[in-house]
Amino acid sequence: MNITKEITRLEKSSVNLSITIGKEDVNSEYNELISSYAKSIQIPGFRKGKVPRDVLVRKFGDALKGEAVGKIIEKAIETLFDDESFPRDEKPLPYSTPALQDEPKLDLENDLKFSLVYDVLPSVKVEKWQGLEAEIFDVSINDTDISKELEVIQERNAVVLDKNESEGAAIGDVVTVTYCELDDSGNALPNSERQDFTYTLGSGHNAYQFDDEITGMKKGETKEFTKTYPAEHVEFSGQTKKFKLTLTALKIKKLPDLDDDLAQDVDEKFKTLVDLRNHIKERLEKNLEQSIRNLKINKILDVIMDKTPVDIPESMLKAELDSRWRNLARRLNTDANGLYKMMGNSTERVETLIESWKPDAAKALHSRLIIETVIEDLKLEASDDEVKAEIEKMALESQGDIEEFKKYYEDERMKEFLKENIKESKFFDMLLEKSSFKLGEKKNYMDLAGNNG
Repeated sequence: MNITKEITRLEKSSVNLSITIGKEDVNSEYNELISSYAKSIQIPGFRKGKVPRDVLVRKFGDALKGEAVGKIIEKAIETLFDDESFPRDEKPLPYSTPALQDEPKLDLENDLKFSLVYDVLPSVKVEKWQGLEAEIFDVSINDTDISKELEVIQERNAVVLDKNESEGAAIGDVVTVTYCELDDSGNALPNSERQDFTYTLGSGHNAYQFDDEITGMKKGETKEFTKTYPAEHVEFSGQTKKFKLTLTALKIKKLPDLDDDLAQDVDEKFKTLVDLRNHIKERLEKNLEQSIRNLKINKILDVIMDKTPVDIPESMLKAELDSRWRNLARRLNTDANGLYKMMGNSTERVETLIESWKPDAAKALHSRLIIETVIEDLKLEASDDEVKAEIEKMALESQGDIEEFKKYYEDERMKEFLKENIKESKFFDMLLEKSSFKLGEKKNYMDLAGNNG
């Protein structure tokens, strides 16, 4: 097929691909279609396979031309995009479906011309990533951080006892609740019921945040209440929901004393509480080292992004937002449809939430494109020996079975994923080596551990 093409760059990393197919090929494809039908179609007055061409054209001319155009366009697109010589940066992104502009009419006397619009991989040119400077937080481990970790260990080793049935629920108690959302008529909304959900009151491990409503309730008590969420609430911004909730179990925690006995209960290698505190400090300092590394990488990438604008395609941003929507649904133990129902079946609320994600999603894509571009420019690779060493390292750090890890990464997709991580780590090592940092605002370790930005 004789095909000529012309690419025109548009905004937001989209292109217009103009395609011209020579009239000889157009006629050939059209005639092939006519011949195919002539052999198979059955029309009254003619034997099957003996229908004259002019009869077919007279009876089905417009439909045949429309079908021929579709087949010609499909064949041309497949031929172009399957051609290895077609530049990668001019091919459509996997999640960008080419849109046909103004469907053409078949004219057997002329070439067939049509155009497609679709998103392509953004053009990224990183002018400078070495010799940059960034400011990072000034963070160190202190006694307060160690004490907070000891509190977590106390919680983990607490004895949970039934609370006196005459007493109501209080912050710190372990509650088990069954609940559902109600509609305006007081009926349970489909798929909203949760049976025997257990968590610590006041821990924040409750997406609906109805701790205040549970506080004071007694075991076996049922309550209906309405709750309006503030605009800044991530999942239910500005929504009002009505619930029916039953407190099915109420327990109280008895924390162990902070003493040598607790240290020995945690691990027999600790003889005293001082041993446990020293271990916690070493672990936190190791975690802090990794957090500082991540912080430095993010800060330098921010500097590079400021100097390297990238036109993020709409389809790429949409795919990222769709992924975040599905991840949120998984965190809330539901699917995309269930999450939509949790949002009150309100398209406006869903759109508002997704719109609030856009800046962070666009930044994540911007950063990822820069990382991938530099890795490609540097031609960084991950050898089989490096993959093997990384698998052994992960098994050692997690105290897992090395053979199980090896088996897991025999899968080509997982192996490729691991190679990408190794190449990325190599680039980050080079980035940190070639960058400089100055200390700025003091920050608590716990705050930094929760957010490396």
